[in-house]
Order: sequence, then C-alpha cells, then structure tokens
Amino acid sequence: MVSEMTEFDIKRGWFSKIDGDGLKDIVESVFGSVSVEGDVLVTSYGVMERIETRIISKSVLGLLTVNVEDTSKLTDEEILGSKRKLNEFLEKATGFNAKDRLKRAKDKAKKGEL
Repeated sequence: MVSEMTEFDIKRGWFSKIDGDGLKDIVESVFGSVSVEGDVLVTSYGVMERIETRIISKSVLGLLTVNVEDTSKLTDEEILGSKRKLNEFLEKATGFNAKDRLKRAKDKAKKGEL
C-alpha cells in the first residue's frame, strides 16, 4: 500500500507544545508506545498498523498512516475507535479540531494550495 504524507497546519502559537519531546509525549499519551526513526515518530493503533508523524516546520505537521489492517475482521466500533484516536492526536498536535482542520483544507483547496 502506498500512502503519502498528509500535512496539517499547526495553530499559531501551538508549536511550543510539540517542540522538543512534546510531539513524542503526545504520541505516547494517545497511542501508547512510540519509536523514533530519524526525525519520524512511529507508532500503531487499532486498524492502523503503522502511523508515522514528524514536524515539517513550525507551522506544518506531517502525518502518514500506512498498512491499514484488514477491516473485514473488525467491528464498526473498533474502526471508529481508531478514527477517534487519530482525531484526538491531531487535535492535541495541531491545536485544531476536526471541524477546523476540514475548513482549513477546504479553504486551501479553493485557493489551489492542495
């Protein structure tokens, strides 16, 4: 499975919360264990067998999820639980909730920035 890194804006003034070990601490608090591969934090949770995240700049966070488990063996609640955890992580890491992230993505798409 080939996936590309998705970029998420980081809320102004939020970078200090994820700088240094901040992002690693957030990954551990949301998903549990985390390993470091260069500048990339790697973890897994639920249907997401590999989740990679890294800070691209003080205003952009990169997130890549790959190798999604075969969902035919899982309940809807297990799948939704994984999505909820991912959203929880993104909110803690970027400062934007799901609604705000969607709005920002739509605005970028209208401007041709995506």
